[in-house]
This record gives sequence, C-alpha cells and structure tokens, in this order.
Amino acid sequence: MAKLNTPKGKLVRKLGVNIFGNPKFDRLLSKKGYRPGQHGKMGKRPSTYSLQLQEKQKIKFTYGMLEKQFRTYFKKASQMKGEAGFNLLVLLESRLDNVVYKLGFGPTRSAARQLVSHAHFMVNGGKVNIASYRLKPGDVVQVRAKSKKLDIILNSMKMIKGDLSVSWLSVDKAKMEGTFVNYPERDEIDLTMNEQLVVEYYSR
Repeated sequence: MAKLNTPKGKLVRKLGVNIFGNPKFDRLLSKKGYRPGQHGKMGKRPSTYSLQLQEKQKIKFTYGMLEKQFRTYFKKASQMKGEAGFNLLVLLESRLDNVVYKLGFGPTRSAARQLVSHAHFMVNGGKVNIASYRLKPGDVVQVRAKSKKLDIILNSMKMIKGDLSVSWLSVDKAKMEGTFVNYPERDEIDLTMNEQLVVEYYSR
C-alpha cells in the first residue's frame, strides 16, 4: 500500500468510506460517521474541486496507489477506447493484489499486496511477485504449494461463504486457486466510487 502519514482511522472518517476493508473501520464509521476535527460535525458544503479531490483520494487509497502511480494509470486509461473513468477502474480491478483480495486469499488489499510481494502466488503456473501485475481473462491465480498452510490465507478463506459475490472471478477453495473469468462491468465494481469526478479532476 501507499505509505500514509495520516492515521488510517482519520483518513477513513475524512473520506466517509472504509477504503481499507478492515471491519474495525466499519465500526468506527458507524460510531463516528463525521469528519475528524473539532468542526467535523458542522455541515459545511464542499466545493466542486474538493469533491473531485476527495473522490480521487478515495479511489487512490482504496487500491493503495501513490500519486505518481495513480496518475500513470489514469493516463493509460485515457488512451484506451471507451470512457476514461471506467477504464481506470477496470485497470485497477485487474491488478493481481486486488484480485487476490477479491478471491478471498487476503483479508484486505494491503495484506494481499504484501502476500503477492512475498511471492506466495503463481499466475498460470509461474511465480509472480509484482502486485501491479495486470491479469487477463482466463488467467489462473494459485496459492503456491509452500504457502497453502499460511494462517493469514487459511483464515481469510474461511470467511468465504458459498460462491463468490464477484461474478467476474471464480474460485476453487479446495485447490486454492481462482480464475480471472472476464473484465468486470461497471455495475460489478463498487458503485460508491464516482470515477467521473476523477476524470473532471485531471481535466482541470
């Protein structure tokens, strides 16, 4: 994940969404669902710019990006056919660390990123330790044999109840492997994200 100088709890409250996936931040938001600071409860109307910036920050930190890396993703998305905002989300969802998280092999994106960096996974039978590795339809992600007894992976997989809620991925819990079936459609990606605001931010 990108190195944060701001405490995670304050950042979650500032953005108003649990970008880290840890259940403790859901509890924090339900208890303190307002911005941090002495004026956090005051209903100040945000400017258009602040809304654009906040959405950019929310998506950037959700996927663990530093600004330079996130800007590179946006530039690539802008050069692809179709809508730049949607392309951006597809690029981010296709990252190996995100897919490992969505498959249930890691409890959070940051944990999944660390697991990938420590070479606990293979893609199509080959070891991959690059968190930003972009998957394509048909790619198979496997937990390496020597890593199948790691508590963090086993405990995370225990949280999977029945089928995955992600239709563009499939998982075989017995084999500890998953398949990137297809690129997600917009309604299959977190609908709380407003990627158009990110487009507007970079188009200023």
